[in-house]
Amino acid sequence: MRQKIPISVSIVIGVGIIVLLGYFIKFPVLAVMQQILLQWALTLAAVALLVGAINLLNVHFRRVSGRQKNSSYSLILILSLLFTFALGALFGPKSAWSLWVFNHIQVPVESSLMGLLAVVLAFASVRMLRRQLNLFSLVFLATALVMLLGAAPVLGIEIPGLHGPDGLRALIAQVPAVAGARGILIGIGLGTIATGLRVLMGADRPYGG
Repeated sequence: MRQKIPISVSIVIGVGIIVLLGYFIKFPVLAVMQQILLQWALTLAAVALLVGAINLLNVHFRRVSGRQKNSSYSLILILSLLFTFALGALFGPKSAWSLWVFNHIQVPVESSLMGLLAVVLAFASVRMLRRQLNLFSLVFLATALVMLLGAAPVLGIEIPGLHGPDGLRALIAQVPAVAGARGILIGIGLGTIATGLRVLMGADRPYGG
């Protein structure tokens, strides 16, 4: 007997085919259907984001009400989320108050995390040298040191050939780093295409059915 395709699978496959064909076939009715489906997807994504935020508040509110360990961090998260949401709802995301929060809170936190990441990478490279000394570990350590030393002058002294637009740091950042990032993006794109094709053919059913 032939296996019957569930209605949910048929709907997903049909919607995917319509949206996919809308990018390649210039047909007015198909373009209108594609835009409607994409607008529905954006609306559902916004609702999912709202549900996720409510669930986040619920989880951390339970931690605060139950006085669990490190519940003070949960209280800070709840107050920050509510304050930011109220600020954006009252004044808009592009208002002076919202931009002040972004420039004086969000940007410093991200900069601190990037600085912490640099220290962690340097520490990881040293540990890697202690455990496994080979050519790749030496190249990794040398690259990390060049990027760290080239980010800012050491004690106000610029190392010759390291700083500037034509320095070694700029060369590493513009050639090997960009090539690696593009390779990662190509891999992500191919994986996304393969996953989308499997969903369109009904091989993967993350939505159930």
